[in-house]
Amino acid sequence: MQLTNPLRPIVLIVVILFSSPCALLAKEEKSIRVGFFPNLTHAQPLVGLARGSFQARLGADVKIDTKLFNAGPALMEAVFAGGIDIGYIGPGPMINGFIRSGGEIVRMVAGAASGGAVFVVRQDVKIDSPKDLEGKTLASPQLGNTQDISLRIYLRNNGLKTKGSGGNVGVIPIHNPDIMNLFREKQIDGAWVPEPWGARLVHETGGRVFLDERDLWRNKRFAAASVIVTTGFLLEYPELVEKWLRAHVEVTEWINAHPEEAKEIINAELKRITTKGLPKEILNEAFGRVEFTYEPLVESINTFADYAYELGFLRQKPDLSNLYQLDLLDKVLTEDGLGPITAATE
Repeated sequence: MQLTNPLRPIVLIVVILFSSPCALLAKEEKSIRVGFFPNLTHAQPLVGLARGSFQARLGADVKIDTKLFNAGPALMEAVFAGGIDIGYIGPGPMINGFIRSGGEIVRMVAGAASGGAVFVVRQDVKIDSPKDLEGKTLASPQLGNTQDISLRIYLRNNGLKTKGSGGNVGVIPIHNPDIMNLFREKQIDGAWVPEPWGARLVHETGGRVFLDERDLWRNKRFAAASVIVTTGFLLEYPELVEKWLRAHVEVTEWINAHPEEAKEIINAELKRITTKGLPKEILNEAFGRVEFTYEPLVESINTFADYAYELGFLRQKPDLSNLYQLDLLDKVLTEDGLGPITAATE
């Protein structure tokens, strides 16, 4: 005969009574998965994460899970795979991902950087004009990324065609560290890259700046990096997105007000991530080509969309009206006394 413990129900009740308050008081930790590159154009996450600015705004119960990428297309693939909530990315991959998802997967919520991209060529190769690029082999960080689009549209606008389009100019999309190696080994003649890779090509491999991309744009301003949020995350956690944007604006203002301190932090983070810091002259040169801004610079993004369509990266003429969701940024700027967005259409 099975014996029963008459005290068991009482014990269970006691356990429930004493454990339930603890369960009710426990906070469920949220996690934000943030993607960015170890480039100067992504200075806000580099500086803001190192200084604890984002964590301070989000609170101790929110975990920041960082994920690093070489270029935008890889980051967008992670977005499609459900592995990224917030990302720093260039216009090309952002537009392509938005169109590819039928305008559903991401929203652009702020700007991050303008400029910071250069076309560097080898010193020992005669390239003094666009015509001299005929028969040359060039590189970009990844097929369809922002610098890749800029390079290809520059060639097209100067009457040149790539080998894949019936011309004789080779364009090789490879990772930035590999560009350095091929440049040093004289296997490529030039490369269109973001900073600090441009300055590194100049100082470490004997290259020279053939073109600063800023010179191709009105007022020398164009969107080099923007802040994107997946639509699902924005709908579910708008308060976290707003907190992230408050920190993003704060960090942007801090970088612009403390450039020397910002350089030190960026260099320390680059060394931590890539195991190699930058000499002062390289960092100063690269830093000088980037403008850190939260302004969306929408006009330049729309132009990039037209370029991507003309180059065949997009199957249809893009309508980006639903891409831009700037109400939270406008709210943050207004409440912080910085006024509403001043260059949304610049």
